[in-house]
Amino acid sequence: MTVSRRVFVKAGGLALFSLGLDPLFLARAAYAANRPTVQPSNRPTLVCLFQRGAVDGLNMIVPHGEPAYYQERPRIAIPASDVVDVDGHFGLHPSLAPLKELWVNKSLAAIHAVGSPDATRSHFDAQDYMETGTPGVKRTADGWVNRYCQHDREHADTPFRAVGFGPQLPRILAGSAPSLAIDDLQAFGLRAPQDATRDRLTRAFEELYDGAGTGLLATSSREGFEAVQLLKRANPTQYVPASGAEYPPGRLGKTLLQIAQLIKADVGLEIAFADCSGWDTHVNQGSSEGQLSARLRELGLALAAFNKDLGERMSNIVVLTMSEFGRTIRENGNSGTDHGHATAMLALGGPVNGGRVLGRWPGLGVEQRFEGRDVAVTTDFRDLFGEILARHLGAIDLGAVFPGYVPDPARFLGAIRA
Repeated sequence: MTVSRRVFVKAGGLALFSLGLDPLFLARAAYAANRPTVQPSNRPTLVCLFQRGAVDGLNMIVPHGEPAYYQERPRIAIPASDVVDVDGHFGLHPSLAPLKELWVNKSLAAIHAVGSPDATRSHFDAQDYMETGTPGVKRTADGWVNRYCQHDREHADTPFRAVGFGPQLPRILAGSAPSLAIDDLQAFGLRAPQDATRDRLTRAFEELYDGAGTGLLATSSREGFEAVQLLKRANPTQYVPASGAEYPPGRLGKTLLQIAQLIKADVGLEIAFADCSGWDTHVNQGSSEGQLSARLRELGLALAAFNKDLGERMSNIVVLTMSEFGRTIRENGNSGTDHGHATAMLALGGPVNGGRVLGRWPGLGVEQRFEGRDVAVTTDFRDLFGEILARHLGAIDLGAVFPGYVPDPARFLGAIRA
């Protein structure tokens, strides 16, 4: 049989991906049988949420102390009386009020004026640059999370090290280090009764492995089979969020619930990635209520529930939101905003140096804007991502993760507690 460069195995809600014939991937079969059944529960974990579509950072983390903010947004600015103030100058959108408690206990921080040095306003290009970690370079084959897994192999002992939650493997996880894509944990039988569904999944992987004609396909199938077996052994058949946590309805709430479930299964999850879309607000964006408010309400409730559900485990977890760019300072003629430059991101968790807005705020004056219309980027997103990798996950060779750019600790924002 012919083996292509890209191997893909899918059964139920799991997909295993590997790009290329990397020795790390080929060698996994040699020690697969000796892996521990359950991984340590104190492993640092990073959860990345991509606000795909370019979130309006100015209405998410509101600079209510800037007169220009209200001058440029007469219809969509958040009234100062509605802003959840955090420091007298900035505040949370009122829909993020469920996160105020986390701000007060200093486990939530905002990073403003963060983004890419590349000036593109193309969603496709900017998302690609943020996921590959190489702004302006379109030929990059792999994502920065996958490169981290390639070059930092200390924890390369589980098929669940890097997991994307969704029907497809995200660009950020593409590369030669094995990654998983999970659309629905119920397909594994984690919350389902012991019925034929799980047996069919098991048989599918067994047949693929036993019938493989080459080492590469056998390794790929074995990896997927072991993932199912690990989840079968963990087998929390009736998952109930802890401490009365209630996730909001919708895709984001369900995804964060499943990430929490996988973390608690102790299968070795180190990095989880998920999309939450719907942030491209060109028309009728709204102010304290409306289109953007609804998306932020879901985000705030989902993050608050996740934090409550994980409880003490949050001491080893960082949740990072990201978006490809921000929106224009001035509202457009359709009561919305157009593609901009810098945006705001959130970092949540026990290791986070929270209760503050991080980054250098450039201001909204005309002379302070990027190309006269946008919030200027004062923090390269690679400095923020690099700090989290180094100080939270313990990455050493950041130059291998972000080729052509070495995040300098002198530029780290202090987002992670030393």
